[in-house]
Amino acid sequence: MSIYNQSVSPIVAAYTRLVPRLWSKTIEAHRRTVRDATLDATAALVAEHGLRSVTMSRIAEETGIGRATLYKYFPDVEAILRAWHERQVAAHFQQLADVRDRAGDPGGRLEAVLVAYALISHESHGHDDGVAAFLHQDPQVAKARHQLHGMVRDLLAEAAKAGHVRDDVAPEELASYCLHALSAAGSLPSGAAVRRLVTVTLAGLRPQR
Repeated sequence: MSIYNQSVSPIVAAYTRLVPRLWSKTIEAHRRTVRDATLDATAALVAEHGLRSVTMSRIAEETGIGRATLYKYFPDVEAILRAWHERQVAAHFQQLADVRDRAGDPGGRLEAVLVAYALISHESHGHDDGVAAFLHQDPQVAKARHQLHGMVRDLLAEAAKAGHVRDDVAPEELASYCLHALSAAGSLPSGAAVRRLVTVTLAGLRPQR
């Protein structure tokens, strides 16, 4: 009888099911590693030399992959920088969510998020004008601002309901006030100055007596 007519053993069947899945996971992990290394290398090169001085060849050399391979992931330097920026935005938003979830009462959650946002703004400051202008055009910026505004608005609403924040101004307006005020953190000289800015901002949120 031909071996092709024999039933497949349970071990072989299990191997056949598992190997493609493991291979797929390995390939995906490799792609993530290459992608992350490319984003990090590009960000470092742009920070050091400026956007206009960085080429795909230089990024490929810095990352340690072939230029042809790099083009399979990204069409140009600008696409890499957008992907890096998107990753940064997502990480910062997750950081704010984690800070919010670790804090206690509504007032404490609001303060913790505002402090974290101001410090992120302070630490992120420093792009040259060309890079800053380029990133400002990224659609992810508008999306991130909308998400951030929604988070702060909801925290303000909770804090107002608990009596920690004034309720004579809509949370929507107060959220805009806070975010605009704390955007000045990027130009401040130290973390201590950033925290003083947050203190002043919070003072404007106190309930009217």
